[in-house]
Amino acid sequence: MWKVRTLCGKANKTSPEKKIGVFVDGPNLLRKEFMIDLRELRKRAEKYGRITIAKVFLNQFAPTKLIEAVINEGYEVVMVLGENEEEKNDVDVTLAVHSIEAVLTKNLDYLGLATRDTDFLPVIQKAKEHGVEVVLFTVKKALSSSLKNAADHLEFLENRQKLKKNIYLE
Repeated sequence: MWKVRTLCGKANKTSPEKKIGVFVDGPNLLRKEFMIDLRELRKRAEKYGRITIAKVFLNQFAPTKLIEAVINEGYEVVMVLGENEEEKNDVDVTLAVHSIEAVLTKNLDYLGLATRDTDFLPVIQKAKEHGVEVVLFTVKKALSSSLKNAADHLEFLENRQKLKKNIYLE
């Protein structure tokens, strides 16, 4: 959408607002050891543009308190069914499909991926192939160097020490 302004009687076109879609790998990042603050993630994402998509992908083993916290922060929860608690990659495929669909159909300027999982390297590569810049929201611990090097922008998320309740995945 183009905004039209009038300055000194002349109409000027200003560039359209940038758009970012944010996709969070819940089992990979929303863990007690990282204590990620979803509100801080949102603030960091807003530096790149208006958030048009904000989804957190979880499996059915996610604690109810975590699901409530995600919803309360304004994210859409995408629940993925898996056969057992150890199968974390069931979320990966669903997140990858949603991310690529958004790149291809939602006119994003930025794709925000919150993960540290190297399985998302093809998603980053495909987004860039389609002219979408990739912002990787992550933590330093066990971060894949291929993800770090492939992303256009890196945002390291700080540990959040203020939480009193354990709402995260183990």
